[in-house]
Amino acid sequence: HHYLTYNGEIYNYKEIKEELLSLGHRFETQSDSEVLLASYLEWGKNCVQRFMGMWAFVIWDDEKKELFASRDRFGIKPFYYLHSGKRFYFGSEYKALKPSPIWNSSLNDQQVSRGLQMGWLAYHDESYFQYLKALPAAHNLVFKDGDLKIERYWNIDPEQKIRLSKEEKIEKFNELFMQSISQHMRADVPVGSCLSGGLDSSAIVSAVQKLYPDTPYKTYSIYYDGEGDVDERPFISEVIKKYPALQPHYYSPKESDLEEAFHKAVYHADVPVTGSSFMSQYYLMKLIGDDGIKVVLDGQGADEYLGGYMHSFYRSISGMMKKLEAAKVVSTLNGLRQDQGYSFGKLTNVLAKSALSMLASEHSLYAMEYTYYYPFLSDVNLNGTPFDLPAVKGSDLDAFLYQLMFTTSLPSLLHYEDRNSMAFSIESRVPFLDHRLVEFVFSLEDDDRINKAVTKDILRKSLSGILPEAITNRKDKKGFVTPGEVKWLRGPLRFLLDAKVEELPGMHKEKIRKMISEFKAGDNSKANLVWRICVLNYWVGKQ
Repeated sequence: HHYLTYNGEIYNYKEIKEELLSLGHRFETQSDSEVLLASYLEWGKNCVQRFMGMWAFVIWDDEKKELFASRDRFGIKPFYYLHSGKRFYFGSEYKALKPSPIWNSSLNDQQVSRGLQMGWLAYHDESYFQYLKALPAAHNLVFKDGDLKIERYWNIDPEQKIRLSKEEKIEKFNELFMQSISQHMRADVPVGSCLSGGLDSSAIVSAVQKLYPDTPYKTYSIYYDGEGDVDERPFISEVIKKYPALQPHYYSPKESDLEEAFHKAVYHADVPVTGSSFMSQYYLMKLIGDDGIKVVLDGQGADEYLGGYMHSFYRSISGMMKKLEAAKVVSTLNGLRQDQGYSFGKLTNVLAKSALSMLASEHSLYAMEYTYYYPFLSDVNLNGTPFDLPAVKGSDLDAFLYQLMFTTSLPSLLHYEDRNSMAFSIESRVPFLDHRLVEFVFSLEDDDRINKAVTKDILRKSLSGILPEAITNRKDKKGFVTPGEVKWLRGPLRFLLDAKVEELPGMHKEKIRKMISEFKAGDNSKANLVWRICVLNYWVGKQ
């Protein structure tokens, strides 16, 4: 006998099923779960190489008396475990494992420090608790007779570059992106989309409309229209104008229910959330859940490997400097001046940071940020940095994007994505994280991703005509901007600020007290760090 417990979706299960049928397998259901188990029976642990999707699963093999577990390539679905001697407990959340007889609530000081200084919620196999481990993305686990073996089954090699013309690259990206969208649309319930008005979610919605023309399709958006808030509705309306079959839904969070939503959202998050944009996402998923939609497409992952963040420029310029491409450096700086309105001072700053990126490794750049960017609040001596970013082959930009994917950015975003969607029983799918698409983009040159001052160039070019022009040409990078750290902490979430924050164990009391009184007096320069400290304090009180 074999027993399977499984969370996720294998999007290419129909193709795998065809192959298994030809090998003599018989199926009783239409589900991807049965295909997953049959794949294991046919190919053993190598079955995961064939899957495209998101998963955390465990198979108990009664004959071998062995437990086989796996987590998808990017860690879209969570997997935590406790191990002591012959006992092994696993689950999708911290809170699921707390009732276990081997639970130990000692905090992991290293993760607490990473969360405060860097904003990371996850790091490799660690969690906020010392003894609670995570199975890292792209890893398999085998548990037998009390022994645990964990190994990586997939990785990206940025040195493997592809030889294609610009046109062929654009065509190939389009083909892989459209294939991912059509496989992610497979569902036996209606599918909707998150739509922020940015490039990534607009690309998904536009591609869905291109593949299924004139099909009614629901989109969901959150906006803020207070003074100084970012309101993306003008961009969202460009997508709606181009595709009239879309059915848009909007919601603007009200300050009056923020406190209640905060308590619920942090309960579901399981961790001391390191920024306030997760609250916008919580409201977005609530809007979708209230409308009865159970499967939704979202744009996570694109910024990380297509070079969507503004600090990708430091790495792309340092790559040009290394190749002595002075003209390219000049035209990039010119582009930043025109598109982003960068002043001379700001451009000098970009050049200085690019020169630093040229001289220092990714690890030392992040170590500098960890040590100097925010005042160091931990009293615990952690001996150096509580992380290690190993050298990655390829260009400076390759190395930077690789770490965004596996260490510094995406794991935290996927944590929010999973907890916020599952809080409303919604399956959130992220079509940019089709590994075939990611592998392809890592096989491209720097300027396919960042062309002079244009980020995500290949995405813009390959969806030209499919995306509304105003969005294809959009150069600003907003992210999920929320009024949280500044407005909410002084308003509806003020209770976080008024708690006895300086009593946090292992923290520098005087520094915290000074920082909070400066914030209360109107200094916003450390608002993010004040948020992190206040939420950490709140979270520790709930454990």
